[in-house]
Amino acid sequence: MSDDIVLMFVNGQAMRGGSLNDALAGARYLGAVRTAPRYRFFSFDDVFPGLARVSEGGWAVPGEIYAVSYADLRENLLPREPAELELSVIELADGRGSLSMVCRRIPGPGDPASEITVPGGWREHRSILAEHA
Repeated sequence: MSDDIVLMFVNGQAMRGGSLNDALAGARYLGAVRTAPRYRFFSFDDVFPGLARVSEGGWAVPGEIYAVSYADLRENLLPREPAELELSVIELADGRGSLSMVCRRIPGPGDPASEITVPGGWREHRSILAEHA
């Protein structure tokens, strides 16, 4: 990778087939990956998900990894991310680090968020919602 390219883990609408994937049109898809088992995963009003690092009770959340330029990250993806999320560095299952959007804080009672615990992550969660609609 060049100095202008970073790894970006996505686990929601920016994944292939999602409504934000066009923001990664200039990025190179590197494959499906999982986080290290140190995260809880939340759905905000079933519109977008968010990761939250925890010291216990986490699991390996599925997603995709991309090689993306700082320019594409800055100009195309980050401006479209929800205010409840912020850019951070996460740990992948293989020990590598990657940029990713994470929850600004762990959602609590009264927040419009529910925990996602299905093994297939965001896609499986959305599929289950569609079956019950």
